[in-house]
Amino acid sequence: MSPAPPSIFPRYDAATIAEFEAAGWWRRENLAEWVRQTANAHPDRTAVAGSGTVLSYRELWEGALRLSRGLETLGVEPGKVVAVQLPNCVEFVLAYLATAIRGATLQTVHVPYREAELAGLLSHSGATVVIALTSLRDYRPASDLVALKERIQTLQHVVSVGGPTPGAITFETLLQSNLPQQSNLVASDAALILLYTSGTTSAPKGVPIRAEAFLGNARMVATELQVSAADRILSAAPFTHLYGLMTLHLTFAAGATACLLPLYSPDGLAGALVGLQPTALFTAPPHLATGLQQGLLDRSHLQGLRFVVVSGSRCPESLAAEVQHLLDDGKLLQLWGMSELQVGTFSRLDDPQQARLSAVGRVSPGIEVRIVDGTGAICPADIEGELLVRGSSVFRGYLGNAAATASALTADGWFHTGDLATLDATGQLRLTGRLKDVINRGGVKFNPADIESLLETHPAVISAAIVPMPDPILGERACCFVVLKAGATVSLDDVRRFLDGHGVTKFKWPEHLEVVEAMPLTPTRKIMKSELIRRLPASLS
Repeated sequence: MSPAPPSIFPRYDAATIAEFEAAGWWRRENLAEWVRQTANAHPDRTAVAGSGTVLSYRELWEGALRLSRGLETLGVEPGKVVAVQLPNCVEFVLAYLATAIRGATLQTVHVPYREAELAGLLSHSGATVVIALTSLRDYRPASDLVALKERIQTLQHVVSVGGPTPGAITFETLLQSNLPQQSNLVASDAALILLYTSGTTSAPKGVPIRAEAFLGNARMVATELQVSAADRILSAAPFTHLYGLMTLHLTFAAGATACLLPLYSPDGLAGALVGLQPTALFTAPPHLATGLQQGLLDRSHLQGLRFVVVSGSRCPESLAAEVQHLLDDGKLLQLWGMSELQVGTFSRLDDPQQARLSAVGRVSPGIEVRIVDGTGAICPADIEGELLVRGSSVFRGYLGNAAATASALTADGWFHTGDLATLDATGQLRLTGRLKDVINRGGVKFNPADIESLLETHPAVISAAIVPMPDPILGERACCFVVLKAGATVSLDDVRRFLDGHGVTKFKWPEHLEVVEAMPLTPTRKIMKSELIRRLPASLS
């Protein structure tokens, strides 16, 4: 695969843009302009709070202007890529805004990534500047990135956050740049952000998104969730992932306050809920399940929340109900989205409780969804099929990966998500699994998502994941990985009896059990089934 071009301009024709603008889905919006407008109208309103730092909108805007001037001295122009490998901190927010002011593209890089992943992603994107921590525990990210400059032709500057690094420029130095005489934003049709969905070395899939696509989507979602300037929004998900980044879009669309939890931990989230007193929490099922299991989340932590949004992975209805029970005046909502489209569906505050607990909501404004069978025919209500989506926030193609684009997008703009789902008569979407998760046992195929959800109600089980293991006769059989509660034990026979007692047909029962201390998780707390498959005992694989 050839490297991506140095300038990133998502493909939209004039007719499509006119259609989106006429419908009100696009408004030629700019993230930095949102912040500037609030800074001008309400300069003393709190924009960012957390980690011992509080910035007003005026302070945030002035800091972003100074940093943008500093980035200009580093050659950051429209279409250039600025990569950011930072936790949820003030420096991340400033970097995002400063990049937007310059009309450049922000590439997010997950904090856990190391040399192998960084080399592939930064080479593919053509990043010219990367901003990273000086140190993180026993790791020195900025130093490794300085060393990578020799291998990445486009990479010109490393900016270190948290202290000096040999060969790097300090973030503080850039922040000391003089304020520009004029604070005009640089016009650009380049992507606002560049996200990577999978593959970090051999086949990266970069998703370039214009500002209007995701900002329009966020503006409309914020309106329907009644997000206002009085809200304090806390994300347990990292800003380097679209789910976390989306919460910044919601925050600045409404002129609200972003509450910062730098790096998720169960006790850190509990402390942030008490100390920062958010009114809205965006989180994932494992965040909530772990907090409840460890006794770190109770009614006192959730006081004052208008709503809790759950997304990122399948949420067992029992977990959703448990959290809803702890919300005295708030509501548990669910959301489905992807890097390719941001928010596709979400619960509304006035949706029936059962729908909020069991479904991922109704379509966002400007979005269409359909469920299709293997022939491409639209499925009737409540019949499972593949989820397709198109609309004003859906991406226009992967960066430098024409083959992936052709397989993902139809000629008329429908995106094949790879998710299995059902759509009921009221428009509520329910995710039932992933196409690639289907287990083919002797020609009989089944998706293990429902079995996993059921096993997570077992009194000994914290989490469960079922993956295929090779079989010379049937092709595949099911292997179940489980994480157990402290002091608990469970056998394969116990699991089978449990499933039998709940009426699960025998061919869906797992045929091998592996107990693990913890599931391998992505930075956004999704179980890495590919890693579990690699961990299958040699005798099974």
